[in-house]
Amino acid sequence: MKTKLSLLASVVVASTAFMSTAANAADGTLDKVLKKGVLTCGVSTGLPGFSNPNSKGEWEGIDVEYCQALAAAVLGDKTKVKYVPLTAKERFTALQSGEIDVLSRNTTWTLHRDTALGLNFVGVNYYDGQGFMIKKDLGISSAKELDGASVCVQSGTTTELNLADYFRNNKMTYKPVVFDTAAQTSSGFDAGRCDVLTTDQSGLYALRLNLADPSSAVVLPEIISKEPLGPVVRQGDDKWFNIAKWTLNTMINAEEYGVDSQNVDKMLKSSDPNIKRILGVDGPKGKSLGLNDDWGYQVIKQVGNYGESFERTVGEGSPLEISRGVNALWNEGGFMYAPPIR
Repeated sequence: MKTKLSLLASVVVASTAFMSTAANAADGTLDKVLKKGVLTCGVSTGLPGFSNPNSKGEWEGIDVEYCQALAAAVLGDKTKVKYVPLTAKERFTALQSGEIDVLSRNTTWTLHRDTALGLNFVGVNYYDGQGFMIKKDLGISSAKELDGASVCVQSGTTTELNLADYFRNNKMTYKPVVFDTAAQTSSGFDAGRCDVLTTDQSGLYALRLNLADPSSAVVLPEIISKEPLGPVVRQGDDKWFNIAKWTLNTMINAEEYGVDSQNVDKMLKSSDPNIKRILGVDGPKGKSLGLNDDWGYQVIKQVGNYGESFERTVGEGSPLEISRGVNALWNEGGFMYAPPIR
């Protein structure tokens, strides 16, 4: 009996220690960000529409605006962000090591990344799919005609695996021409080092803008994969995961209920319970997240809802001119759907 009691006591002590460690880890990133007064966000080395420095050296894009929304929620100031440019190979290590607080860098949500790498995907901020871009003078209208082609592709991405699967499944051969960054991949294609450039279709439209003659290239119609892109945080930090997740959900919910950066102050007086909860006037507010009650208001006031962000960064009001398509709200024929704030 004594042995059993000792064993039970050991288990209780071990379990208590584990829960204590987990609790400390769960508060880690939020405490770190609050103490530093700045959010460290991992972005791409430059992809127009998603994360790219403008002519003034200021980072912009839909992934950048998510980081700004997270900073607005946590710190009350969307400008309190330090951007760390990362290649596809570097991005996960930087997050795992704690070099960055969040990765917001056109990254595909997959089983392997969501489990084996010790990471958690916050949600999807852009539904995409892999495609192909060729020079018009190649005279090809379908990816099924690419047998024997040389293909520029970025290393360390799901793009490489999808490319191999597609050609194998269609009994075609190809020669991979591999680069470390999106910019190098685009330059290689522009310089004629390959016949084809492959990446997410949104990326193809973005990279085409940087070609010496954008009109010389055409994006083929085939989509060969599912690429749900979204922000990523470390596992074992539930409080930070919740904050990151609900920041994105708030932007999507705000669009659904017609709350935007222009009318948000007026909406503070709304009688709609859904809007009152989004803006922290009523409902769960910020306590359960460890944030101020007006965190949702700050996100919308300073950055805007999801639709506003999409339109100015990658949408038809941007140089990329991408239609909402599947990235429209669920009640407008798209996939965008957020859990309710209540």
